[in-house]
Amino acid sequence: MSYLEKPWLKSYKLGPYKLDHSLAPFPEEPLPFALDHAVQKYAGRTAILFMGRKITYKQLKDYADRLANALAKIGVEKGDKVCVFLPNCPEAVIADWGIMKAGASVIPTSILRTDDGLVHEAGSGKAKVLICREDELSRVLSLKDQCDFSSVIVTSIDGFDQAGVKEPIPENVYEFKKLLDNSKSVPPDITIDPKQDLCELAFTGGATGVPKGVMITHFNRFSCIRQGLPWMMKPLLKGIKGKSSVLLSVPLFHSYGRYMSQSAAFLGLRLIVVPDPRDIDDIVEIIKEYRPFMICAVPTQFMRIAQKKIGRLNVIPMSGAAPLPKEVADAIKKEIGNPVSEGYGLTETSPLCHFNLSGFSKITGFMASEKSGLGVPAPDTECKIINPATGEEAPFGDSGEILVRGPQIMKGYWPDEGSGLTKDGWLHTGDIAYMDEDGYFHMTDRSKDMVNVSGNKVYTTQVDEVIFKHPAVLMGASFGVPDPNVSGSERVAAVIKLIENYPDPVSEDDIRNYCREHLAPYAVPKYVEFRDTLPMTVTEKLFKKELRDDFIKNMKENNN
Repeated sequence: MSYLEKPWLKSYKLGPYKLDHSLAPFPEEPLPFALDHAVQKYAGRTAILFMGRKITYKQLKDYADRLANALAKIGVEKGDKVCVFLPNCPEAVIADWGIMKAGASVIPTSILRTDDGLVHEAGSGKAKVLICREDELSRVLSLKDQCDFSSVIVTSIDGFDQAGVKEPIPENVYEFKKLLDNSKSVPPDITIDPKQDLCELAFTGGATGVPKGVMITHFNRFSCIRQGLPWMMKPLLKGIKGKSSVLLSVPLFHSYGRYMSQSAAFLGLRLIVVPDPRDIDDIVEIIKEYRPFMICAVPTQFMRIAQKKIGRLNVIPMSGAAPLPKEVADAIKKEIGNPVSEGYGLTETSPLCHFNLSGFSKITGFMASEKSGLGVPAPDTECKIINPATGEEAPFGDSGEILVRGPQIMKGYWPDEGSGLTKDGWLHTGDIAYMDEDGYFHMTDRSKDMVNVSGNKVYTTQVDEVIFKHPAVLMGASFGVPDPNVSGSERVAAVIKLIENYPDPVSEDDIRNYCREHLAPYAVPKYVEFRDTLPMTVTEKLFKKELRDDFIKNMKENNN
């Protein structure tokens, strides 16, 4: 049997309910149709809840239409790019829809981006306009010549619906609030080709190298939205559409955040936007107050939420953007009473291609026990696992690199259509996994994070899982470093942050001895280092590349 026969189809179930094996043919519609359709059914329902302020679906569409009109007036045309350089706020959601309604595509970027990073994304992406907050305006203007954008739109720190920009605005800078106030609620008459025209140019790879621009078409993203919640929750949609809330505690600039924001609109859900994804205390208070149907977060956030003793909650925790350690999943389940569901994908997959259905089934009472792992491929997604050395399909149950193909796969890396894909449309994910007998996929590592210890392959996610289980460990990461005694070989290193005020002293040998009980001898960390703080990426993932680079640098300095 081959992976192309899709053995996972037998697991397309939500408890006793069978899920559609295919959604094809996918409608070819511009992505903003999702918002327009939501307004037809849920005009008066809350679309965005932010710091106690509400925006209805009717208001959201009105703001988006006005922004699209305003962008056209300042010279934005079909095919242009607009860089959104904003924190989590209503303006970021409005900009998302408004830019697409103007026929342009969004370049989303983080407010934590360095000057070089911002220049790379806005500049190489050829952004015509950049949208920022007033506290970033002077910085943005200082980089304007390097980025070559023609105009800047600035919004108030307090929010466009609360106050205007306080400082004088220079020439070629437009105030977000005034643009909306002075524009008609009629978007430009633009014809979009969903399979060719981009809705997004997202840069990815910043934690591992020079970011590459990922070209996502309207068809890619809209297909992926349809492959997600509307598919997996189909038996329950009557009680969810237009009624439930989704808590978004991840950054809106991230593909995970934007995808969930757009998915919420497709289903008419209330999107509760967390201002600062790093403020766990605030997230916990928002969860307690609003009791959302779903919590979208990354593993490190869930780990911290579990430590806050939030208590039993009838919610669906949805984890993404990084592998979910079993220890974190167990901690959340123990604390709130429900298992964590997991989604898997990349920016290049718009961004999701696998979903863990068993978590949903367990929460809804349809399944006696849940399965861990990435889950099954989304409908109409082809997937296979290959031996990285030979390129041949790996036998079922063996680990290898995940390859995916489907309607949600990117158009290519900017600016070349098809780049980053094989001639027949397969995307190499770089992730190492195996498929079990139920068609569920289980990640063992990123291929670039695999450690070669004298010919023995060590999957660092497995080492991480063991380290997490130590009762004194708050968080930690393992990675490979060059073996100083064996050319071409590596050793495993681990950097760990311990739980504050843990009652017993913990040494490097304690960690190594604990690992020896659960890992092969060659997988036990040769080097263990304790730190008070660990670097995080802009999406709140442990920054393994920075940890590894810093560790190797210190090794070299100590040997000199």
